[in-house]
Amino acid sequence: MKRVLILVSVLLPAGMAVFAQEAEAAVAAPPASVWKYFAAALSVGISCIAGGIAVGRIGTAAMGAMSENADLSGKALPYAGLAEGICLWGFLVALLIMIL
Repeated sequence: MKRVLILVSVLLPAGMAVFAQEAEAAVAAPPASVWKYFAAALSVGISCIAGGIAVGRIGTAAMGAMSENADLSGKALPYAGLAEGICLWGFLVALLIMIL
């Protein structure tokens, strides 16, 4: 499920950005900037939802491990930071969509 969310958060907005460039030539289509903003919003939104799910699961497991062994607190923290990186990748994709 996590892989699907990550793939959707990267591929769907990128596909919409390509569609926005193609729609610019069409007369009846809305301006390309509308699709560009929608794709950027989807990228950030879906990646933040996936990051929240990941941090929630990692936090739960880390608290359970720390309740049994307090020495594991320093080892569990980096994994939560890696899960929050999913949100940063979504923001990066959105930024690239907006710039390009």
